[in-house]
Amino acid sequence: MGYLAVERGASVHTISAYGGDLRAYLRHLSARHAKPLDASRDDVIAFVRGLQEQGMAPSTVERKVAAVKSFHAFLVREGLTGNHPTLDLALPKVPERLPEVISIEDAERLLSQPFPEGPVGYRDRAALEVLYGCGLRVSELTALDMLDADLDAGYVRVRGKGDKERLVPVGTVAAEALRGYLEHGRPFLRAKKSSARQDPSATFVNVRGGRLTRQAVFAIVRTYGGRVGLDLHPHTLRHSFATHMLQGGAELRALQEMLGHADISTTQVYTHVDRTHVREEYMTTHPRARLR
Repeated sequence: MGYLAVERGASVHTISAYGGDLRAYLRHLSARHAKPLDASRDDVIAFVRGLQEQGMAPSTVERKVAAVKSFHAFLVREGLTGNHPTLDLALPKVPERLPEVISIEDAERLLSQPFPEGPVGYRDRAALEVLYGCGLRVSELTALDMLDADLDAGYVRVRGKGDKERLVPVGTVAAEALRGYLEHGRPFLRAKKSSARQDPSATFVNVRGGRLTRQAVFAIVRTYGGRVGLDLHPHTLRHSFATHMLQGGAELRALQEMLGHADISTTQVYTHVDRTHVREEYMTTHPRARLR
């Protein structure tokens, strides 16, 4: 786990997931009376087959196999063994899933609904506007510090996967919502109670002045989505940001930079969503798109 944290800069959530995956794999080896240093290819294949027989989603199986491959590669690289049972072992094929998105009209309904009066209402509005307006991951939103926002310049500094930093533009509406929260929301949330859990550097805080958690952001998105009839997940807002940017004519490379994708192939999934939009536009507007 130390290798993941120090050398690969993996997030706490990635380290936790990989730890659980490897513990399951080691239990599997123990049940087969095999040791990690001399595990066979058959041991690994049996592990994969067991995951599939449990009905796990292909994406979950893929992640667990990736953890096992990384583990054995680490053992070889450290000189602990010459045995590499996962060498050339293909990852399970994951069916392509297009990201879930909401329409521009639904995004407008979500963000234009009445928010509660008071500090929490200012915070919740700002959190939703920044998630959708900047396309941030939940972990990136909760990690924002007070020094990260330069609203006069129209940017926020974001720490993404692998602790890589990037500058993301902030639109007028999101910037106004964030200003409103920083003036009318955050100071009053922090002043509500004196607590050792207060985090003076955090941008988004809870009612005790501590840094807002991932779980709290999930609850905020779900609550306000439900009020306008939308079943929402925070990542849906990120996907919608990307899709709506492409529909508006954004270049793929610029979108890659804004989303913090290391590989443009990750960003290209949104072109499939956009092509669906383009076809819909064609079918409804071209005079010879449909039979008379």
